[in-house]
Amino acid sequence: MTKAEVKACCVPQPTARGQPDIQRKDAVPCQGLLDHGLVALQGGTFTMGADDGPYPHDGEGPQRRVKLDAFWIAPLTVTNSQFQAFVQETGYTTLAEHNGKSFVFKELLPKGASSGSVAVQAPWWYEILGACWHLPEGPQGAGIDQRSDHPVVHIALPDALAYCSWAGVCLPSEAQWEYAARGGLEMQPYPWGRTLEPDGQHMSNVWQGRFPNENTAEDGFFGTAPARCYAPNGYGLYAMTGNIWEWTNDRFTALHSPRAQTNPKGPLNGDRAVAKGGSYLCHASYCYRYRTSSRQALDPYTTAGNLGFRVAATT
Repeated sequence: MTKAEVKACCVPQPTARGQPDIQRKDAVPCQGLLDHGLVALQGGTFTMGADDGPYPHDGEGPQRRVKLDAFWIAPLTVTNSQFQAFVQETGYTTLAEHNGKSFVFKELLPKGASSGSVAVQAPWWYEILGACWHLPEGPQGAGIDQRSDHPVVHIALPDALAYCSWAGVCLPSEAQWEYAARGGLEMQPYPWGRTLEPDGQHMSNVWQGRFPNENTAEDGFFGTAPARCYAPNGYGLYAMTGNIWEWTNDRFTALHSPRAQTNPKGPLNGDRAVAKGGSYLCHASYCYRYRTSSRQALDPYTTAGNLGFRVAATT
C-alpha cells in the first residue's frame, strides 16, 4: 500500500451516533477553577498548509499566506486530572460513556480483555464495552490513577466543546492550531524543524517499528505520554505533533483558495471536523500525519484512545 492509497482511518469512525448527556449539577462556568496556563501569541502572518502532503484527500494544500489576530493557547492538551475536575463539578457524561463503548488500539488491550467488534477499515481498533476517558483500555484496564498528567482521550467533539463552555475557553481554529504548532518556524514539517529525530533525538511520541504489530517504543512510550513531554516548541507548547490527535473548532474541507486570508475559519456546513497533530500510532509507513500541516477529517462523534483536545482563547 502506497502513502497515496492510505485511507483516513488513523482514528476509527464511530458505529453509533448517540448524543451525550450534557446535564450539569451547576451551569455556572468554573470561574477560573482550572489554570490552563494559556500562552499569549501575538499573531502574525505565516504560510499554512503544504504542497507536498502525502495524502491529497487530506487537503493540506495549496500553501497559502494566513494572517491571524492575537490569541492564547494552552501549552498542554487537556489532561485526565483537568477533565476529571470538570466531570466532578458538572456531572457531565461523555459520548463514550453514553454509548457504553469506545475504540481501543489492540496492542493496548489488557490480557484477557474481551476483544469487542473490529473497525472495518482499521482492524487494529477494537470497540470495547466500557472504554471511556477514565477507563482508557476498558474496565479491565488500569484506569487513570497513574496517568493524571496524560492527555484525556476518548473525547468526542461535543465533549470538548462542553468542557470549553464550562472552563470559559474555546477550541482553536485550524489556522490558530497550525500557527501555534509551527512555533515561529516557516514551512517546516515539524514543530522543531525539518528532521523527525534530529541527531537521533526523539522529539515526539510516535510509532517506532513496523505498524501495526511491532512498536519498539524507543521514544519511551507505547501508548500516551504525559502531556508535558519532550522539549516544547519555539512558543513553549508541548506535544503539538504526536501523542494524541486534537480537535479544532473548524469543519473540514479539502478545497482551499491559494489567496491570502485573514483569520480563516472552516466551512459553515459539513458533517466532519478537523483534527490535527497525529498520535502515538502514526508511522511514516502508514499514517505520515505527525506534521504541522497534517490534518484529518473526523465524524464529530468519534471517540478513541488517541483523540483529545487543547484549549485556546481569543481577545
